[in-house]
Order: sequence, then C-alpha cells, then structure tokens
Amino acid sequence: MAHTFTNLLTHVIFSTKGGAPVVSDAIRTNLHAYMGGIIRNMDGTPIMINGPNDHVHLLIVVPADACVSDYVRTLKTNSTKWVHEKWPERHAFAWQTGYSAFAVSDSNRSKVIAYIQNQVEHHNKISFEEEFIAFLKLHHIDYDPRFVLD
Repeated sequence: MAHTFTNLLTHVIFSTKGGAPVVSDAIRTNLHAYMGGIIRNMDGTPIMINGPNDHVHLLIVVPADACVSDYVRTLKTNSTKWVHEKWPERHAFAWQTGYSAFAVSDSNRSKVIAYIQNQVEHHNKISFEEEFIAFLKLHHIDYDPRFVLD
C-alpha cells in the first residue's frame, strides 16, 4: 500500500479456556517467543508479550491491512496447535473463545510495556477477572458480567 503510513499499536488480552492455569513456567517463555514469530509472519511487530499462567497480554503493531479479529484468531489457533505438537501431554491447553483489543497511543507505549512486563507480579495482588473488568470500564465498554470470562 503505497503512501499508507500507520502505527496501529494494539494491546491484546485473552485468557486460557476457563481460566485454567495451563501456561506453566516450563512453557511460558517458549510460547511467548513462538507467538512473537506468528505475529512477525503476519507482517506485524510484537513489542511485548507476557502473562501469568492463565492469560496473556500482547502489545503489537498490527499491519494496516489486517482485521484484528482474524489476526487474533490466527495467533490463538497456531499457538494452540504448536503447544499440542511440542508438548502432547498438554492436550488440555486452549485459549478462550474471545479476546479484547485496545488501541494504544504511541505516547503510552512505554507505560503499556511496563504494565505487561510486570504481569506475574501484578497478579499476586489482583485476579484476572478484576483486571479485565477494570480494562472494560476504563475503555467504556459495556459488558454483561455473566459473559466476561468463557
């Protein structure tokens, strides 16, 4: 796309299926690195990927011609398949059906990076559900509490 210039910083969050604590220390670093590779293969840029054992936060630059829902679906599908192939005993590993994506201004880039870097420590103080609801409220997103997590 000639003469198209974008910086579509996006903070993506999704949980494991049912909030199961299946992203153990043993696979976390490799899984996050693999997810970064998927993003690069889709012409995006992974800025920061991190999370505790039940969800993940990603700060990514999404290409101008990408549909965020297709992008996230591919990321979740391919990373799940990879986990099942690399660790067959982790056949229960799955991501939740949904996701959240929030636009991030470049002026807030370093703040979001720091937030994602400190996810494991952060969740010693607050649950994923509490964090997620706070994000929805901060971004003025209406939600039904019955369907916040799947």
